[in-house]
Amino acid sequence: MIPLSLLAVVLVFGIAGAADGLSGYQISCGATSEKVVGDVTWVPDGRFVSVGNVSDVRSPGVLPVLSSLRYFPDTSARKYCYVVPAERKRKYLVRTTYFYGGFDGGSAPPVFDQIIEGTRWSEVDTAGDYARGLATYYEAVVLATEKEVSVCLARNAATKSSPFISALEVSPLEDSVYNSTDFESYALSTIARHSFGHDGSAAVSYPGDRFNRFWEAHSDGMPVVESQASVSQAAFWNKPPEDVFRRGVTTAGGRGESLELQWPPAPLPAASYYLALYFQDNRAPGPLSWRVFDVAVNGETFFAGLNVSTAGSMLYGDKWPLSGRTKITLTPAPGSPVGPVINAAELMMVVPLGGRTHPRDVIGMQALARGFDNPPADWAGDPCLPQGNSWTGVTCTQEPLARVVSLNLTNFKVGGSISDGIANLTAISSIWLVGNNLTGPIPDMSLLHHLVSLHLENNRLTGQIPPSLGSMPRLRELFVQNNALQGAIPISFKNKTGFMFQYAPGNNLS
Repeated sequence: MIPLSLLAVVLVFGIAGAADGLSGYQISCGATSEKVVGDVTWVPDGRFVSVGNVSDVRSPGVLPVLSSLRYFPDTSARKYCYVVPAERKRKYLVRTTYFYGGFDGGSAPPVFDQIIEGTRWSEVDTAGDYARGLATYYEAVVLATEKEVSVCLARNAATKSSPFISALEVSPLEDSVYNSTDFESYALSTIARHSFGHDGSAAVSYPGDRFNRFWEAHSDGMPVVESQASVSQAAFWNKPPEDVFRRGVTTAGGRGESLELQWPPAPLPAASYYLALYFQDNRAPGPLSWRVFDVAVNGETFFAGLNVSTAGSMLYGDKWPLSGRTKITLTPAPGSPVGPVINAAELMMVVPLGGRTHPRDVIGMQALARGFDNPPADWAGDPCLPQGNSWTGVTCTQEPLARVVSLNLTNFKVGGSISDGIANLTAISSIWLVGNNLTGPIPDMSLLHHLVSLHLENNRLTGQIPPSLGSMPRLRELFVQNNALQGAIPISFKNKTGFMFQYAPGNNLS
């Protein structure tokens, strides 16, 4: 889990959002209808989440997108998940936004965890920002392994009241963006993204940034230069907006003076980071050479002899170790006629993924969830991960590729039927669905070669007992009493040794 909240915040009065032409989903949590901010349209969250309560936020001057939220008072649920459609194997920028507004009558917002694609992403602690009248956002880049992206909230030891969320955005990225990261094994969590030499609270975002990334203004009192030439987004892998090159910061003394930049503003926990730096020579083309300088991070050479032209340059390190305060030093080459310049920077923590659940088990559990009426509130997102936040009643292995090994929903008042998709749970050893309101037939489970115990008693199941159950090599317990089953008892049951089979009363079996 990342022990650091996002360093940049957005004003309640100035949060950006989606506009016509922006891909993906921009979701106003707790809203009952679309909300429009300028050219921005936010959609209600009802189609993406099935649990939680909604509340209005009555803070003066708050934008419509922050005027509602969804909160989750159910203390029995292990997590509360949004599930957003996605394109398999595509990278997505995911942003969560929180503005407390005192919705629960308290004086400070709750602290809780957020989970993305089964990995514990970060702790959400917005108290400091809320005290200053600000909303807080968190941002990550993650690969969609299936046809959806899940973003979940979960209680932790510090949670005193209901977790909540104000807005959720899921935007697809082009293949080249942050392409040095192995997204099969890692996610990126944004720590800071700044446009240097800009003042004010308004961030550069969509439509200047086609992916609606926020580039916060950052000046820090250094001399500012303005660009005399445009740059092409297409020339850069990360597609930074042209606006961030319009200004930069440089040295006061000019020739021979190094530029030292304390950035980001806060100390960092020890970790690996993706660091991207953006430069452009602001001068008009002329007889003098371009700006040439070395780039160092905390005294270590990041790049030597960078030659920056009006076309712009980008440097990146995909796993750069950082901790504490960070200093970026730009040292001009001997004889350089002008000092160095920097226009923008991004810093993202490289987050190891916490494993994945076997695709067969994901398919099987999702099929069960669709077939059930009134499943547990946390039956969304990853069935097994992260550890400690699996679905209620589900036990999994703790290997990097998690497997479902037990399902126990005894007396959960679950209705609906048992999906044929249960046959995908090929590592499961125990299924207990006792004392519910399940109807329909018992599906074929012949592929569940590890199944030892099957308890389906006290439901309203109909049809016959599948003969294939009798040939399952490890099945030792089958309890089906108090249903409405009928027909002949499979003859294969009579030849099984050490087999406990209970079917009466309540059935019409012979």
